[in-house]
Amino acid sequence: MASTTVDTVLPAPREVVYKLFTERDSLNPFLPIQISLKKPGIGSPSGVGAQYHLGIAGVGLTEETTELVPNERMVYRVIAGAPVKRHVGTINFSDAPGGTRVVYTMESEPSLPLPAQILEPGLRALTNVLIGSVRKAIK
Repeated sequence: MASTTVDTVLPAPREVVYKLFTERDSLNPFLPIQISLKKPGIGSPSGVGAQYHLGIAGVGLTEETTELVPNERMVYRVIAGAPVKRHVGTINFSDAPGGTRVVYTMESEPSLPLPAQILEPGLRALTNVLIGSVRKAIK
């Protein structure tokens, strides 16, 4: 299993940062891909059970939100479109000097036998793209 964690501080209040990560399609202007809500979640479109398609021209993967603790944590899993047995993203939010501390962890178990050393740089790059899009949305 491959795993990576990125720990950073974003210059905005926790509620703002949390909302940008959980309402994933709000990041479209800041990403090289498009995110679209496929299925609304329980209680709100971005609630637990929400499914988002990430990709270009219908090609990509589908994520499902599995846990939300308002302004503290978001957990999602990939449910389609990627060659993985298991892929889980966990994003934790806390107050920090100058904004919100974000600790973003991705864990992935590929369907193919690939060493973690090959997968982890890709996971880290993807995590940084997502964090970068939130950073741009804040400005």
